[in-house]
This record gives sequence, C-alpha cells and structure tokens, in this order.
Amino acid sequence: MELNLFKPRIALNEAYLKVKPNRPEIELFKKKLMKLMVNIDEYESEQFHKNLESDFLKNTYYGASHSINIKVRQDLVIRKSSNASSTVGVIIKAKSPVNKEEMLRPDQINNKAFQELVLYYMRERITHKNLEIKYLIVTKTYDKTTHGHLHFQ
Repeated sequence: MELNLFKPRIALNEAYLKVKPNRPEIELFKKKLMKLMVNIDEYESEQFHKNLESDFLKNTYYGASHSINIKVRQDLVIRKSSNASSTVGVIIKAKSPVNKEEMLRPDQINNKAFQELVLYYMRERITHKNLEIKYLIVTKTYDKTTHGHLHFQ
C-alpha cells in the first residue's frame, strides 16, 4: 500500500477555498481550540482525550446540527443530523497523544489505529448498510514532535 501525503491546501476541496471566512466563527474556533489544547494531559487516557475532542466538535461547528457521540464500540461518530439515531457520516478513531505505537505514521500506516478504523468502517458499511460515510479520521489530538509546533492530524 502506498501512502500519499498532502498538505491541507491540496487535500481540501476547492469549494471550501472560495468560502469567505466569518470572523466571529474564526474567533470562536480559536477560543475553543485553545481550550482544547490547554486541557490536553499526556498522562491521561484515550477516553479523556476523546471527551475533549467531542466537546471541541460540539462547541464549534457541529453541536447544533449533528449528534456527536460514541456508537457501540466506535470512539466517536458524527451523525448526519442532531437525531441520535440518524446515519453516521464521520467515524473518528482517537488515540492518546503519547500512544505512538498504535498511531499511524507516514512510514507505517498498518497498525492498530488504522485497523480499528477499517473495522468500524466495515461494520458500518456492511452490517448497517450505511453508504453515507464521508470521512474516516484517526487522531491523537496533537503532535508536539514537529519541530516545536503543534501538528494537527
């Protein structure tokens, strides 16, 4: 399997590049992002960080119009509407910031985080007949090893 890495500007759908940013939304996003970053504790569990990420998503763009929660054993899902039984559109696999062994790396993507994400996707697609999944995300919230800068995944 070949891994292709893209910078965000290349990976982002061009339609989003044409949208003029809304200053109050940007300020809210920055405020909530800072709160997320301040609350990260490398010695806490995966569950702790998953809750931080869920709160961040709920308090920025998705909380009013999408249900964000766990689904069975999946870490986090974002549903297509605010109804908790609506179709899953996004599956998120969260890992602790210090869990480097199980996290994807550019030189090694076939690891536990990737395998779990594929399992969640296949369950959703085959068992639940969900053809509306748009995104699969693996995250460890941040990576401080990138030359002193925060690197979001």
